[in-house]
Amino acid sequence: MAIEKWLAVTSVALFAMFAGEMISVYNFMVNVPEDFDFATSFSADPKIIQFISIGVAPAGILAAVAFIMSKKYGSRQIGGLIIAGGIILLLGMFVCYTLLEDIKEIYLTDAVKIIPILFMVLSFAVMGSGAYLAKNIKKRPKKEFF
Repeated sequence: MAIEKWLAVTSVALFAMFAGEMISVYNFMVNVPEDFDFATSFSADPKIIQFISIGVAPAGILAAVAFIMSKKYGSRQIGGLIIAGGIILLLGMFVCYTLLEDIKEIYLTDAVKIIPILFMVLSFAVMGSGAYLAKNIKKRPKKEFF
């Protein structure tokens, strides 16, 4: 398997990890225990920024590198993997967005409200780049060493 395919597979895994992390944080904010002092013990904004830097930023970079490496010849497999990563990101952020209405208003910050919408929009760009790769299939050039 070429390195572009491994980069695309890794980006899908990181998109899934980011979606899972965000869903777990939003689920925690919905189900905060009664005896938990939320204001002093937990803040969602630093966790969200941490999850962005650990999950979706490297996933986007890996998907972009896989796209750049294979855009000359196109690839249905790599395009499909990038589309799958975009779909996973879209579904994860949609779940987070639906959890917003169950979170108490004192826990909602601007980042908590905006991040799901922002990454839903980003997922369409990811899916579009994957569709471009899957659509444009050309013959891959052979390597001539001599």
